[in-house]
Amino acid sequence: MYPISQHTQKSEINLLTLTTDNDQKTPQQENIFRFADDLGPAKIIHIYDPATGLKAILVVDNVACGTAIGGVRMAPDVTTEEVFRLARAMTLKNAAAELPHGGGKSAILADPKMPLAEKEILIRAFARAIRDITEYTPGPDMGTDEQCMAWVKSEIGRAIGLPQEIGGIPLDEIGATGFGLSVCAEVASNYCDVNLKGARIVIQGFGSVGQHAARFLGAKGAVLVAAADSQGTIFNPQGIDVEELIQLKSGGKSVIDYSQGEKLDQDAVIDIPCDIWIPAARPDVIHADNVDRLQTKLVLEGANIPLTEVAERICHQRNILVIPDFIANAGGVICGAVEYAGGNQKNAFQTIEKKIRHNSTLVLETAITKGMQPREVAMELAKRRACTAMKWWE
Repeated sequence: MYPISQHTQKSEINLLTLTTDNDQKTPQQENIFRFADDLGPAKIIHIYDPATGLKAILVVDNVACGTAIGGVRMAPDVTTEEVFRLARAMTLKNAAAELPHGGGKSAILADPKMPLAEKEILIRAFARAIRDITEYTPGPDMGTDEQCMAWVKSEIGRAIGLPQEIGGIPLDEIGATGFGLSVCAEVASNYCDVNLKGARIVIQGFGSVGQHAARFLGAKGAVLVAAADSQGTIFNPQGIDVEELIQLKSGGKSVIDYSQGEKLDQDAVIDIPCDIWIPAARPDVIHADNVDRLQTKLVLEGANIPLTEVAERICHQRNILVIPDFIANAGGVICGAVEYAGGNQKNAFQTIEKKIRHNSTLVLETAITKGMQPREVAMELAKRRACTAMKWWE
């Protein structure tokens, strides 16, 4: 580990440098080398600030297409491997959407529900620590929001997903990712015998993405029958009032505080029959050991890497259509790119609609024509665009 910068008197930033010399690799490096390829990662940075207790990870995966943009996640159990995989998802997402940006991701190892004053201290310390990593621009992610990005912006002068009052497009507040998921659902419904009007929706992870997905899909006639958060699952086959459920969550309560439905444990959300199942929480929630429990026609990946490769392959074999994360949930980063370029909210929604509709159709048409999984097609598309950009730097 090598110190590369000090932004405050007591801050220490450590850079985990990837090397091709096997004799010099640490155990952490060996783990990351299982995934490293020609695309990246370019940098893996571990941050520790003893003055504030900040522990964080930043991965800049690939910047061939431009400055990397990617969210700042806050959770106590995030690993370097997870941050790298999320950063790679951002590289693919940005390339697939033909955005002038590369992929990156960061994580602060802390409880996102900590008191706001304590959270601000950590966010500001993190911002100061990445001041000189100018090839990365942070945005909101799980555990962070527009307020957090305002703190980052005030420290280092760069962030996306800012509050509207300071010139940003608050992508979580307007539901950019959820809107993109609804556009993707409209396209995908033509390929998996799903009619959005009356379609039964189940959402695993009823946070910002899940809430807005439910709202936008509800406007198209879909019916939310189940939703889950960290406290449990609420199920009502007759339908759940989406606005009432959102109000409960806004008030700090759980979905299981909704009165009209059956309260189940958190894991039960996997077993509920539906037309569209939306994972909108953590990575790898569906894997080889539980994928057979899914009873759905369509999976829209609202979270990044929510299904393992094995799980997606099994879904394909079972004729469950899975739209990969970096196609389905690109609305947020597209919105961020529009903000970065100086656009407004109207521009953002128009761009999300156009890009996600185009890419979803392209991926699904190609998958059917060639008999491939949608992820295989999407990966070829994104990697081709990224590699084309890399040739300009040779």
